[in-house]
Amino acid sequence: MIKIDINKKLHGVRGDMDLNVNLEIQNGDFIALAGRSGSGKTTLLRILAGLEDATGNIQIGNEVWLDDKNVMPPQKRGIGFVFQDYALFPNMSVLENLLFVKKDIELAEHLLELTELSELKERLPNTLSGGQKQRVSLCRAMMNKPKLLLMDEPLSALDPSMRTKLQNEILALHKEFGTTTIMVSHDPSEIYRLANRVVVLNNGEIINDGTAREVLLKTKGSAKFAFEGELLDIVKVDVIYIAIVSIGQQLVEIVVSQDEREKLEIGQVVQVGTKAFSPNIVT
Repeated sequence: MIKIDINKKLHGVRGDMDLNVNLEIQNGDFIALAGRSGSGKTTLLRILAGLEDATGNIQIGNEVWLDDKNVMPPQKRGIGFVFQDYALFPNMSVLENLLFVKKDIELAEHLLELTELSELKERLPNTLSGGQKQRVSLCRAMMNKPKLLLMDEPLSALDPSMRTKLQNEILALHKEFGTTTIMVSHDPSEIYRLANRVVVLNNGEIINDGTAREVLLKTKGSAKFAFEGELLDIVKVDVIYIAIVSIGQQLVEIVVSQDEREKLEIGQVVQVGTKAFSPNIVT
């Protein structure tokens, strides 16, 4: 069991805010942290890793990592951390990067085999693709068989096919080692595929907590599906108004009424839903 009850004052782009997180996480859970940029997700990971200070309590099993008297240093916390930028040693081979963490050649070879990197173990990081570097980073994070694996958008720079492949490998390692995993992600499909629980932060506060289906499925009433997007523009064509909404990598045009037009603001996050091929927009 992981018990987290922390507070930290943050200075974000929207001004000062308090990061207040009170969570209990079961051993072996795969938690996805979601929410807008600047909501405190990465800061929470860094606090758990011991890379940033905070007030409150963090307890992992019988170990106290943080309380009002003591702060356990990062190197004693038994965590693995997978960064966005890989953070590999450029002058060490793939295998040497793993063995730098722990001199366990059997475990290193096993991890490389699981992630299909065995043939690349003597290569230097600058000769690898982005996906290969991220797999090395993941293997290195698992070398201490961490109690807690922290991942900060580890696959955000990869193409869709490579993301899917690495998601499968992350899930396989998570299950084999029985590691408790907390991952920051903005990708709904990634969250749905990997996480058994989703925690949504907004302005430092938890605003939603549940399964991926409960948190991500945003249809309302008789709507068949709904997508969240940013309202980019509203243009008048003859006697009608057309809202242009960015959803993922696509732009969608939706007809809105005069009344709806007056309630909408450019830059606003909206939901685009459909009922039997008749799109409608809700704020």
